[in-house]
Amino acid sequence: MQVAHRMIASVGNDSNGAWLSGQFDQPSTEWIVEPCETTLTVGIVHKGGDRVFFTTPGHLQRASLDDLIERLPGAPGENAFALISGGFLMPAIEAGTIKLLAALAARGWRTAIDPGWPPAGWSATNMQRLGEWIAAADVSLINAEEAKGLAGMDDLEGAAELLAGRIGPSHTLVIKDGAEGAHAYADGAHFHAASPKVQVIDTVGAGDTFNAAFLAALAKGRTLAEALARGTDIAARAISTFPRRYCS
Repeated sequence: MQVAHRMIASVGNDSNGAWLSGQFDQPSTEWIVEPCETTLTVGIVHKGGDRVFFTTPGHLQRASLDDLIERLPGAPGENAFALISGGFLMPAIEAGTIKLLAALAARGWRTAIDPGWPPAGWSATNMQRLGEWIAAADVSLINAEEAKGLAGMDDLEGAAELLAGRIGPSHTLVIKDGAEGAHAYADGAHFHAASPKVQVIDTVGAGDTFNAAFLAALAKGRTLAEALARGTDIAARAISTFPRRYCS
């Protein structure tokens, strides 16, 4: 499924930043170069599949909300999605996410958010902040552990029920649950897509792959159930192939 896309992101002005930006399709990306070292993240995958990430200070600490907003293009159509990802790692973006969501909506975008895990944990402030982001966005994409952390519960089913009860009628809540597939809640309905049974090679980036395939399917006019299945299938293929493949 070929879908036109554009990514706006930042890097430092060091060799790591030059390498990273060089890995992407240049016509589809716009880079903000910060006068500092590029942030590095180390991921550790445990035998059971759980992951831990350690992130250094660097360009993400300097990411500017104003620099980002002034680069936002207008939406190319009524069914175009803009995804804000990893906001908890960027202090200025974290503080200004509501403003960023409003700026995207004003430019005609349908908004989606995948905030990631807050480095400081699920404090009352972070729970309230994410709740505000979800209320302001059209789609939220979180994983099972984030759902339980946000709800303050150890049981995913109970956490999902609680969070689904909080969303407005125009919002779609997606919860990614690894080998168990993914769930979506919208307009009082619950959808589930089972994950194909695969031999896992590398789970890093599984959630981002799901996001891309899911939103691409919605942008192409697929139903919510179809998009959920598409995201789950593509993510399963990605984590079970080396070199990675995303489509058959």
